[in-house]
Amino acid sequence: MSRGRVVVVGSVNVDLTLSVARLPQPGETVLAGDPLRAGGGKGANVAVAAARAGGRVALVAAVGDDEDGAGSLRDLEAEGVGTAWIEVLAGRSTGLAIVCVDDAGENHIVVAPGANMALAPAAVEARLGDLTADDVCVLSFEVPAKAIAAAGRVAGGRGARLVVNPSPVREMPAEVLAAAPTVVANAGEARALTGEDDVRAAARALHAAGAGAVVVTLGAGGADVTTAESQHVTVPAAPAAVVDTTGAGDSFTGTLAAALAGGAGLVEAVRSAAGAAARTTERVGARARATQ
Repeated sequence: MSRGRVVVVGSVNVDLTLSVARLPQPGETVLAGDPLRAGGGKGANVAVAAARAGGRVALVAAVGDDEDGAGSLRDLEAEGVGTAWIEVLAGRSTGLAIVCVDDAGENHIVVAPGANMALAPAAVEARLGDLTADDVCVLSFEVPAKAIAAAGRVAGGRGARLVVNPSPVREMPAEVLAAAPTVVANAGEARALTGEDDVRAAARALHAAGAGAVVVTLGAGGADVTTAESQHVTVPAAPAAVVDTTGAGDSFTGTLAAALAGGAGLVEAVRSAAGAAARTTERVGARARATQ
């Protein structure tokens, strides 16, 4: 049984996935197969991954008062994710993502955030008020900066372990860095945050800025882990027959958070996360059930 909870602050979207032979160039039209409509959003994806990994999970988020919102709540509840802290906002649409996936499994994603951008700092503070030092709080950046800052401030004040996935990439609020977070970023995000091309140089820069530990994910190259003691460890990727990389990073983050909440060390948690992320790439869609 998990020792602490995983509390995720993030987005809820509906994903419309289009499979194409190759991703379009600017100004180009390409034909796609039949569209696939399924649950998405970085916050919801992370929460589902954490629940599938055995975590006790709650999601702090916002959806619209539309059918997509109602369907998203049903899907999350079926996955064992606590939805009591998800606001249903009148007159708002639930977030929507258009995902194009090519034959190599690479993707282009465009998000219309909808209700996600109305997640209020006061609501975040109220929901996180009972965090404990055993809990892991996970943040991703598809919600307003003020909501992210509020979550960092409360998590730090309550002594919870903070895990931050800075995607889509933007500057991390001071309140988040003050909580000495574990930062989980891909190589492009690490580069954008620090200006460093070398992943270990980027990790050192993030550590110097306040991060307690840094995990840089490298796709087929595995993950580079910089611990709180500034030690570097490379964790290899698990083998996978890649079909769609959408949601692999979210699966990684959610599985990592569940392992940390269960008492695992960081490197052990990264190994579990790498396996889960690899399995996610073997199915189309961010939350499709992966090969076991």
